[in-house]
Amino acid sequence: MDKTCESAAKAVAQIPDGATLMVGGFGGAGAPIELMHALIDHGPKNLTVINNNAGNGHVGIAAMIEQGLVSKMICSFPRSADPLAFTEKFLAGEIDLELVPQGTLAERIRAGGAGIPAFYTPSGYGTELAEGKPAAEFDGRMYIQERALKADFALIKADKGDPMGNLTYRMAARNFNPLMAMAATCTIAQVAHILPTSSIDPEHVITPGIFIDSIVVIPNPVQEEMLNRREAIYP
Repeated sequence: MDKTCESAAKAVAQIPDGATLMVGGFGGAGAPIELMHALIDHGPKNLTVINNNAGNGHVGIAAMIEQGLVSKMICSFPRSADPLAFTEKFLAGEIDLELVPQGTLAERIRAGGAGIPAFYTPSGYGTELAEGKPAAEFDGRMYIQERALKADFALIKADKGDPMGNLTYRMAARNFNPLMAMAATCTIAQVAHILPTSSIDPEHVITPGIFIDSIVVIPNPVQEEMLNRREAIYP
């Protein structure tokens, strides 16, 4: 039952070309930077990446895009604080984009983890985002059908974990991470602190270990914002 992995490099080595990958985080909060950088070193290509945004600066998801790992982004905010990497690739026709309203994105991921194939939402009805999607009227209001999102792998970040994979999160860093852990076939988590088995109060567990396949200890994780303030570039 011990799911700890000795390094980020070993944990992500199983991710192949063409995989669909969910990456946790809301901007820099809860973003598994070390796992993403290990993935860049591993070098799979043609990835479909699901995240809240399309990266900032030259680290994390932005670095994955710059290094040619990503062929498609599914996200809500492709234009964030410093989206140069995505913008250049998109304008050059080297990366595809599926734009999803933020609440819809969260619900599509949640539905994927809950085994719900599709749902209806009013968000996007009457816009270009609704083109080609079934529509229906409920109680006098029009809705469009959205399909669930699933992934082959998820990279997530938590604060504390135990060897069985039970996780807790730090404040807003929770965001998409628990949903993505449930919606992926294989979930790899990085944690800042590893605690003895059974030491986390079950009432405090946010992601049960059943949803985690590998756990990597990163004692002092970096923040995307700090790296960008230093104008860091990876690799």
